[in-house]
Amino acid sequence: MQDFASIYREFQPKIFRYLGNLVNESEAPDLTQAVFLKVSKSLESFRGEASLATWIYRIATNTANDHASSSLAQQKRSEQLLDEDASLDDFPDLGTTGTDGEYIRREMNACIRGVVDQLPEGYRTVLLLSDFEELTNPEIATILNISIDTVKIRLHRGRTELRKAMESQCSLYHDERNELMCDRKPK
Repeated sequence: MQDFASIYREFQPKIFRYLGNLVNESEAPDLTQAVFLKVSKSLESFRGEASLATWIYRIATNTANDHASSSLAQQKRSEQLLDEDASLDDFPDLGTTGTDGEYIRREMNACIRGVVDQLPEGYRTVLLLSDFEELTNPEIATILNISIDTVKIRLHRGRTELRKAMESQCSLYHDERNELMCDRKPK
């Protein structure tokens, strides 16, 4: 069994990236810390029935799901407090510093992230674990406590939904360096 420090070094960047894709990126640092606090407290009781990676991703998924549930309730309370006349235009945009290329890349990432965020939770989580975290179908099945067939179905349906959403919401093209770029289609 690895010690906690080596587990943290190996898995912290992966879990941070995964949580950043699963929840709001600004919440990923705190949730990552919460995951590794749980890992640290439960490491001695880890039975090894699944791989260490699968166990940690399951803790991360459950932490994100718990957070999403509590955030939804908090969001409803906050919306009640907002002035009806307030709009997003009233708040400064703090993310527009840097070069044009950086701005375009951020906008493209935001566009794609918005499309992924619109996917049903079951599809989104399976896609993130498979395509972003490069976990196998059996690992995903163990993390989410579902069958391998269900993983395959959700992957297929999720990718189909993502493709449709991208085609309807985004204009894809290659820039002068032949990098794939994306712009939001006007609504």
